[in-house]
Amino acid sequence: MMRPNPVTPRLLIGFGAAIVFAAILPHLVSDFTSFQFTLAMSYGIALLGLNILTGYNGQFSIGHSAFYAVGAYTAAILLYHFEWNHYATLPVAALVAFVVGFLFGLPALRLEGLYLALATFAFAVATPQLLKFDAFEHWTGGVQGLFVPKPEPLIGGLSADQSLYYVALAIMVLLMGVAWCLLHSRSGRAIMAIRDNPIAASTMGINTALYKTTVFGISAMYTGIAGALSVFVTEFVAPDAFNFFLAVNLLIGSVVGGIVSIPGVIFGGLFLVFVPNFAQDISRAYPFVPPPWAIFGILLILAIYFVPFGVWGAVERVSARWKRKSAAGR
Repeated sequence: MMRPNPVTPRLLIGFGAAIVFAAILPHLVSDFTSFQFTLAMSYGIALLGLNILTGYNGQFSIGHSAFYAVGAYTAAILLYHFEWNHYATLPVAALVAFVVGFLFGLPALRLEGLYLALATFAFAVATPQLLKFDAFEHWTGGVQGLFVPKPEPLIGGLSADQSLYYVALAIMVLLMGVAWCLLHSRSGRAIMAIRDNPIAASTMGINTALYKTTVFGISAMYTGIAGALSVFVTEFVAPDAFNFFLAVNLLIGSVVGGIVSIPGVIFGGLFLVFVPNFAQDISRAYPFVPPPWAIFGILLILAIYFVPFGVWGAVERVSARWKRKSAAGR
């Protein structure tokens, strides 16, 4: 029975060191690399929402690109048509994504396993087509999408990319803390009980329908916030940017980082941003090697083979083995 990561002194020290390193990082790299790390954190927030839904609640989704699009377009429309402040759009994007996720979760109550996966797949496939629909073109920009400006730096002396990096870092740390508190609460135990044995959970008095739909909404909310952040980073939204391929990528990142973990989303986000670029660099440097996506596929297979429980799962197992050896040595 897989549970959320317990808080230990070692974990707190490691998390604190990671935050300090992350705070220094933008001053050690170029603005473009800061842009890449910000995008990775945006993906990481979306992966966190997917982990809560699939890893901790047991509802399988391959359609989170739709919720990513909901958050992105909510922010973009408020920026483009109403000239809102960038960061004022985030709570609205979160609320709209939560409502959409909650409403989608209602009919999904009748579905489980592969049938739920197919329903989310249909949602992911339909969303880009709806965004291109003529009736919505005035708001969404149709096929051409919408261009929005990057937010101004919040602190003098920082570039726009550095400032946005720190905003994304603060939001990600906050949402990771909220997720940890949720999963270690009474509601969190109910969420995982539904995953482990829904019949037993219902017998114990847990309102499985309410919890399932609420978790769907929370997961969509996290993903919607990630989508809104991605608009700030890329300064552009278009329907084809939120196709089914994005949904598959999010699932890949979740599995690679560790689908039943909170810190694992960091590794999953970094994997989604940097590994495809690494594969492309190899393909360009060596003409005799396979195309970039073939290299990406090989690297993904190797990752799944060597870390079948995700990167964070491997870290936990190495740590547990080291503890056992230390205890045996005493």
